[in-house]
Parts: sequence; structure tokens; C-alpha cells
Amino acid sequence: MASRASICFFVLALSLFASSFTNICAEEPASASESESKEFVLTLDHSNFSDTVSKHDFIVVEFYAPWCGHCKKLAPEYEKAASVLSVHDPPVILAKVDANEGENKDLASDFEVRGFPTIKILRNGGKTVQEYKGPRDADGIVDYLKKQSGPASVEIKSVEDASNLIDDKKIFIVGVFPKFSGEEFENFTSLAEKLRSDYEFGHTLDAKLLPRGESSVTGPTVRILKPFDERFVDFQDFHVDALEKFVEESSLPTVTVFNNDPNNHPFVIKFFNNPNAKAMLFLNFSTEIADSIKSKYREVAEQSKGEGISFLIGDLEASQGAFQYFGLKEEQVPLLVIQKAEGEKYLKANLEAGHIAPWVKDYKDGNVQPYRKSEPIPEANNEPVKVVVADSLQDIVFNSGKNVLLEFYAPWCGHCKKLAPILDEVAISFENDADVVIAKLDATANDVPSDKFDVKGYPTLYFSSASGKLLEYDGERTKEEIIDFIEKNRDKTAPHDSSKDEL
Repeated sequence: MASRASICFFVLALSLFASSFTNICAEEPASASESESKEFVLTLDHSNFSDTVSKHDFIVVEFYAPWCGHCKKLAPEYEKAASVLSVHDPPVILAKVDANEGENKDLASDFEVRGFPTIKILRNGGKTVQEYKGPRDADGIVDYLKKQSGPASVEIKSVEDASNLIDDKKIFIVGVFPKFSGEEFENFTSLAEKLRSDYEFGHTLDAKLLPRGESSVTGPTVRILKPFDERFVDFQDFHVDALEKFVEESSLPTVTVFNNDPNNHPFVIKFFNNPNAKAMLFLNFSTEIADSIKSKYREVAEQSKGEGISFLIGDLEASQGAFQYFGLKEEQVPLLVIQKAEGEKYLKANLEAGHIAPWVKDYKDGNVQPYRKSEPIPEANNEPVKVVVADSLQDIVFNSGKNVLLEFYAPWCGHCKKLAPILDEVAISFENDADVVIAKLDATANDVPSDKFDVKGYPTLYFSSASGKLLEYDGERTKEEIIDFIEKNRDKTAPHDSSKDEL
């Protein structure tokens, strides 16, 4: 069966912010075959994958699809990197798996491959699996994998070592110890191994070699060097869970900045990946009021630490994708949006600096009503595929007493455009059947209730039977397959109310 298009988990929002965040093709069946195997990149499949991986302490595997443009772009860079790394001491093995091949789909599923290309780092014969989070050019791949294949934490013996390792624009985590042994050091190295794909680690006997922080510290201390806020922070609790929590909390800025500076992008990704409620302020950074609004917003963010809210400020110029994703309008700027983890949104448009603190307090106190985004209910709804909006979802899908196939789509989505004429054909085939409705909802212009629908990519199809049974459709996107699915899952004895025939 075909997998539905996965436009990147919640990274959808990020990819809409800036295309540089991620290059992932949505999953879709393809008929093209892979070109001939390369010389240095190993070709693996379901028959030799486990045996090959088990023989290596460190191996990198790309899951790709032959039709995927991003995969084709990566291929020569990946091959070049493989050739360079083949002579590294020790050699670093790069491999690939055609995840579009039917016999390899279970393998791709085991590794949670939801888009292409997906690159995994496998350690200890495949017992440890980590995401590849490095660059996609050959030189960048080589540099990243050399670090990943070496020790998780590098010893800093001189000022020159520190200068070479520590980048002022990135987070660097360093342990200061009186000796490289004992429980504290072992826990630190365990943490470094666990988080090495997200951060760079070092350890030293001499804090005077470090560029920031108290130089008389003899340890054991963990110091995080940061490109934002207080620039460094120390921690002395060496329980692994406490260390990990400290790292994760300290590595997120008080206010994450989204603009056109790519150095900020990793922090934007971390912002969206954290479980907190997300406050997002959008404004034009070049206006006269920008500085006063930024200052008040930071004050509120600092006062809200530990309250389960993360704060981001986005420049209007860089945030066009966010406006598309959230269905916002430029005339609402300066605009503050708070979105809970469950999906509920709260919105304050055209705010002034003095509005920020009282409005956020009202939100915390539960005195702000959730905002539900909805297009107007169409006055006429006579096309074969009926239009559903947030304000009509309950009536058309759940209260109509009918069997409804509902597509969640995005206007810019190529896969949705390809599916549209097929759904028209399906709808026409049921035009004389009053108990079946084929419908669509623009998920970029209408809020989708997350307690009922799990929409992580477009198109997503759900079927609601007349009796209220809700199923996600994950079959082939053909007229025949969709009709067959409807016939198998519909309630044929659905009670019929002729007054509801016209949607």
C-alpha cells in the first residue's frame, strides 16, 4: 500500500518557515528504478541489512526513493563523502536502502522512515540508532561523520584546542574534572554519547583553557557555552537524568529569534520540538516600534521561565511560511499567537508593547478564549466534492448520518493536486447514493481537531461511517481502491434524512 504524504511531522511548520530547515520528500509510490550502484556507498536491502550492520560498530544508512528529487541531489555528495571516508582511520561506511522497494518497506517502517532522504547513524552493530543531523554536502558530511565516529567528548588540552572546537555561534558542552575517572566523569561521557548527534562535547582538567566562565573552577562541573542569553552556565548535579534535563533546558534561548540568519535555524527547530506551549510573536523587525516590542516580550519571557511556555519572535520577512501554515494575515502584525501542545491557539492581533504582559497574564489565568480558524461556510456547495470548513465540520461529517470520506489538503501541495481529479471521479460515482459524501477541507485555512484527526502531512484521508466509526485511509490513491474502501467500511443501512441531501 502507498504511504500517505508525510510532509515532515511538525517540521512542516519549519519547512514552511525556511526551506533550508529540511529537505525531505513526501512519501509516494514511484515507478522509476534506481540507477546503477555506486562504488563506495554500499547497497543494502532486506536480505543483507541485518548481517551487514551487525558487523560494524559505526555505519551510516540513507533510506531513499528513486523518484525523490532531494535524494537525487544528495546522491553524488553522499558518494563523494563515502569515497573520502573509506580511507579514514578507521574507515567510515556509508550505505543506502531503496525504501520505496516493496520488500524493504518493513525495514523502513522499523526505522520510522516517514520521508526521503532519511539518514540514520547505527552504532554497536545496530543496537543504537541516532538521527543524522548534519549537512547534505560532501565536505559537511565528512566533517560531521568524522566527529560522530570519534569519541563523543574530545579532551581540551590547550587554548588552541578550545579555539578549534568551540564555535561562538553554536552550543558547546564541556566537563571540567580534577581527573578523567570516577562516577561524575562516567556519567558525563554517557550523556555525551547519548546526545552527541545534537551537541558537541569536550572535557578538560583546566577551566583556564576555556573562553568563558569562572577559570578557577576545578570541577567536577558541566559548563554550557552558548551563543545567546547569559553565554555560559554551570551545573554540578551529575545524575544522568538531571544532566540531560539541564542541557535541554539551557540550550533553548529565553526568546528564540527567527530571521534570515541560518545560525538561528537549529534553535527554531528545537523550539518547535520541545513539548511546551509555544508563544510566537510576529512583527516587522525594521519598524520603529520593533525594539520596544522586543524588549517587553523578552521581559515577559523571562518572567515566564519554568511555567511551560517557550517564546519565539519572528521577523515578518522570514516568516511567510508560518503565516501560510497558521493561516495568518500580514495586516494582523504585530501578532502574538500562543499554541498549546494539544493544538489550541490563542491570538492577539495588532498588539502594542503595553499589551503583551497583560494579555499573556490573561492567557495564563484562563481568561482568553481559544481561536478557531475557519473559512466562511460556502453559500453554494454544489461541486461533486463538497467543501468542509472548521465551522461546518461537525454538521457535515459527524451529524449528517452519512458515510463521509474527508480529505485534508493544502492548496500548495502537489500530491493533493494530483489526487483532486481522482476524488472528483469517486464523488461522481456516488452522486446517486445519498448516503455517501466525498468532501475536502483546506487544513491550512481551517483548524483541525487533533483529538479526532492525526494530520501530519497532506493529503490525509479519513472516513467517517454513518454510525460514527472513524478510520484513516492509507491505501492506494486510485479511484478503484478508494471506492472499494468506502464500500467495505460504509454503513449500508444508514438512516436517511432527505432534508440533509443538499450540503
